[in-house]
Amino acid sequence: MSPSFARLAALVAALGVLPAALAAPTAHAADPCVKIAGKTFVPPQDALACMKSFPFNETLRQNVLTVISRVFDFYTFEDYYLKSPPPFQDSTTNIRAELARINRTHYATDFDFNKDVYDFTNQLNDGHTRWLPDCYTQFQNMLPAPIVTYEENGVQGVFVAPDSVQLMTQLGTNFTSFFDSIHFNWQRLAGARVLAIEGMDPFDYAVKIAETQSGNFLDLGVRVNSAFSSYRIVGNVYAQRLGDISGPQFPTQTTLTLKLIPANSTRPETVSVPYLTNYPGVPFTDGADFWAVNCAVKPTTNGVDGKVSALVERSSGGSRKLAKAGIVDAASKLVIGLPSKSQPTLPSVNGSEDVVKSYILPDKKTGVMFVGSFSPADFNQFQIDVASAMTAFQDAGVSQLLVDLTNNGGGYVNLGEYLHVFLSGTKSLGDFPNFGFEAAARANPLAQKIVASDIALGVPPSISFFTPANWLFRNNTRQPATDNYMNPPTTRQINGQTYFESQRFEDDSTFIVDLPEDPQFDPSNGDCASTCAMFSTLMYERHNTKTAVFGGKPGLDMQFKGMAGNQVLEWSDIDSEIKTANLKDDPLAPPDLHNWRTAYSFLDETTPIAYKSELPQFRFPYTADTYNNPQNLWIFAAEKLFA
Repeated sequence: MSPSFARLAALVAALGVLPAALAAPTAHAADPCVKIAGKTFVPPQDALACMKSFPFNETLRQNVLTVISRVFDFYTFEDYYLKSPPPFQDSTTNIRAELARINRTHYATDFDFNKDVYDFTNQLNDGHTRWLPDCYTQFQNMLPAPIVTYEENGVQGVFVAPDSVQLMTQLGTNFTSFFDSIHFNWQRLAGARVLAIEGMDPFDYAVKIAETQSGNFLDLGVRVNSAFSSYRIVGNVYAQRLGDISGPQFPTQTTLTLKLIPANSTRPETVSVPYLTNYPGVPFTDGADFWAVNCAVKPTTNGVDGKVSALVERSSGGSRKLAKAGIVDAASKLVIGLPSKSQPTLPSVNGSEDVVKSYILPDKKTGVMFVGSFSPADFNQFQIDVASAMTAFQDAGVSQLLVDLTNNGGGYVNLGEYLHVFLSGTKSLGDFPNFGFEAAARANPLAQKIVASDIALGVPPSISFFTPANWLFRNNTRQPATDNYMNPPTTRQINGQTYFESQRFEDDSTFIVDLPEDPQFDPSNGDCASTCAMFSTLMYERHNTKTAVFGGKPGLDMQFKGMAGNQVLEWSDIDSEIKTANLKDDPLAPPDLHNWRTAYSFLDETTPIAYKSELPQFRFPYTADTYNNPQNLWIFAAEKLFA
């Protein structure tokens, strides 16, 4: 995604959507961006001063809100938000009323406006549907004392990560020298037990952060877990996420006050820990330059007419575009490696070079497949890697499998379906031979026009998601290119609103690897989001797979899936669909500047899987040995789940 994007996922939009001739808002005479220019780490107040130096611009507001309002017409969950069903009721929002409020609110700066839009979309708690303006999400606050939760002496508590020194020193002297300059000894806090954060019980503070800042996941329990630091895979390497307490998105907080007991001490003390703000983006020299590199319109900001453009993204085979469903963790632009002492020491098996890491545990009977993402560097290689790992497991006599999905934010829908059917076998699909879920798209008037125009123009599936040739009927046969699945639309009532939806359809999943007929193993998994949540839900609903989650707040339920969509269109995607269908001048079309479809539960065909409450069969607290140590956690999980 280009630096000029402001991601609204299911709604993705961009700050640079104005005509190219419109210049940046005029900054204040004394340019505070000069003070932080060329620096990687700066005090939060200095970063915030730079961001607040651009005055509010009404033309920008109207452009942004027009795009957002019209793109929300495609959002499949809009009517659910009027009264979100339990246990997701804390996400209830009147989307149109919020847009109207933002449209009449007085803002002093462009940052204030964008922060309000960000907060509104963030508190939908749908990681696919967010406004992430690169002008202001380039910065991230970082605490030198990452906060974690684990059990000690039978009691689950909150701590400063014992590995915080090894973790944070990876950021180099540009980071650590700031604390030296203010004579703050952050290293001594490693392993401290946290008694209170900002005067609150630490778990209650994590809930506050989950309710106001975390976003991404409908389930509050999952959001609480994301407040704490945890391991993940970024690209093809092990990394550690700071968590939403220690790594919040905006530099609006200068310190975090902790009441704690340092390691090897019994005396409580109160410490105000300073945040430092990281800027990992393109260097700039002043405010105008900052705007040019982070905010101004780029060639990739808006969509293209796929019929005439060579820039359109195609699938690896070139025959159709590949559907994606993934969330963006905007506050994790800087990748911090998982400390070496916490990384697996077991030898990896074949197929572990990218986002899938596979191992055989010391018991010699348990295989582990850590699937860090469904967005690999190579779509086909992911399939080969999974098959290679399975062959290695079988050759070694492995008889049981753990699938770790920690911090998996999703990716290609077809790869989640591939992993599902590869593990379960084609025979297990029974009367529903499709590898995924039944799905449907919101049949708003513009969407209906797009499908009709695609059919009339003969638009191929290589340049459009809407064209019928992408999809299968419910009997798993291909839709002809002339079949209008939007006509007639179906209707139903959701929270008193008439919802228009397409006819149900299924994914067309074809793979380069031969699929096994019989199940490979009986896998178990943790929590995840988007395509990952669809995969885990498929395994649970269709095959009764064991599911387990770790961490969270004691006594607060936590779903095993974070946020389950079915396909997400970025703003440039939906804009390209409109332009390819020759509808950019339609009065319903948004100007230049989204969940496009949703999947339905096998257990209740009227309920999207995102709103199907499904708790794990197993839940465990982290321990000091497992909280950020994947290998120790896998060994523990194997002992508990396969006993």
